Amino acid sequence: MSRLFNRRDETPVVELQKSNPVRVGVIVVVITVIVVYFGFTKHIPFKHGFRLNAEFATTVDIRPKSPVRIAGVNVGKVASIKRTGNAGEVLMEIEGKGLPIHEDATLKIKPRIFLEGNWFVELQPGTPSTKTVSSGYTIPITQTSNTVQIDQVLSALNEDTRTNLQEFLAEYGRALTEKPTKAQDAIQDPEVRGLDGAQALNKSYQRGPASLRGGAIVSQALGGTEEHDLSKLIAGIGKVTGALNVHEQDLGEWVDNFDSFVHSLAAQSQSLSQTVAELPGAVKSIHRAFVSLNAGFPALRSFALALVPGVEQAPSMIAAGLPWIEQTKASLAADELGGVAIGLQEGAPWVAKLTGTQNSFQQQTDEFSKCLTNVIFPAGNTKLQDGPSTTGVESYREFWYTMAGLAGIGQNFNGNGTFIRGLVGGGGDAIRSSPASEIGSTTKGLSLVARTPFPPQGTRPAFPASEPPYKPLVPCSTQAVPNFNGSLSQGPADGGGG
Repeated sequence: MSRLFNRRDETPVVELQKSNPVRVGVIVVVITVIVVYFGFTKHIPFKHGFRLNAEFATTVDIRPKSPVRIAGVNVGKVASIKRTGNAGEVLMEIEGKGLPIHEDATLKIKPRIFLEGNWFVELQPGTPSTKTVSSGYTIPITQTSNTVQIDQVLSALNEDTRTNLQEFLAEYGRALTEKPTKAQDAIQDPEVRGLDGAQALNKSYQRGPASLRGGAIVSQALGGTEEHDLSKLIAGIGKVTGALNVHEQDLGEWVDNFDSFVHSLAAQSQSLSQTVAELPGAVKSIHRAFVSLNAGFPALRSFALALVPGVEQAPSMIAAGLPWIEQTKASLAADELGGVAIGLQEGAPWVAKLTGTQNSFQQQTDEFSKCLTNVIFPAGNTKLQDGPSTTGVESYREFWYTMAGLAGIGQNFNGNGTFIRGLVGGGGDAIRSSPASEIGSTTKGLSLVARTPFPPQGTRPAFPASEPPYKPLVPCSTQAVPNFNGSLSQGPADGGGG
């Protein structure tokens, strides 16, 4: 047993002595290099992290291994840069602490120190409400931008631009210090009349608290009413500014056109000042309109809610109304109501003529109604005063009482139909009336004769000396009501009988 153990211990010694020292040294050096590389780079070969591509309008400022930062914290680095057409594509490796990245993410190349120097890529990972991108995704050029350099600013300030800027500053200073004319003062508010632009601008700060309160309301409204409203607004503004950054030529043309617009606006300064002077009144009117509109919204909302059931029933109502429309259409055909309409059309001119002739008839009817109302009815309602024979009832009732009495006296048979009534006259005195004038054509101008058992004592009312005037052309409604109880109806009889 002891010999066996000795052999095992001796065997490795023999093998080591046969190994090549150079090969062992190379292996040790390679292992040492790998360990040192891992210790300093902390990167595993043949394996990369999250890769993100981005297109930039220019990549002259960025270099490989430049850091990628989110809010000032390094989250990756630039792996490589290549040119694609007129733009450049930057490949970045992002660490886990820089994830996730969303589709609306934005990138910007910015300087690491003031006034040029090293550069880094600033990454805004986007809003959580948008879709998350995977490794290898490319951020479009509309979502990337570059920092404006001083040389670009100086190149933009050419001679024409500097001249325009000088003119602008000079005119702006003149506008602030020049005293207004009487015509300009006449259209201004009383509190700023006689003040130059700077003084009026200083007085405007006195209204600062009210405007700041309004600004606070606007700022609160900009926050939105739903979650992520503001972030979506900022993302939209980012897309717009990104598009403006890409289309630099279009932006330059817009600036030139804007310069022309400002010159045209300055040429109409007087009209513009008058318009601005009218703005306070217009704003007040608009405010009152908004208040009224706001007050009307609850009723409008109630009306809209009340309409909902009707709108929901509209399809079924339309479906039920279609057969009725078909039946109505058939009833309006030529063999139905269409023929009636033709007949009515033919008779319409005659109806129009009849209607035209109704005017005179209606006028006569109106006059007759007025006569009844103003003369006949009041006369019929008069109670005649006849001394001891006074009945105390209206005259129209006395008339019908008389007619009923005459009808009773005039009948020859009684109710049984068997007895004949007769009136035997004889003796007494004969009386004769004055010549009749309106009784009939056969008796006109003749006197009426009758007999009475007693001699008449006189007539009441007293017989006038002459007939009242007859005026057929004077409207009845305008004539006076007869005075049946006048002076001629009072006192003793005239004793003119005989």
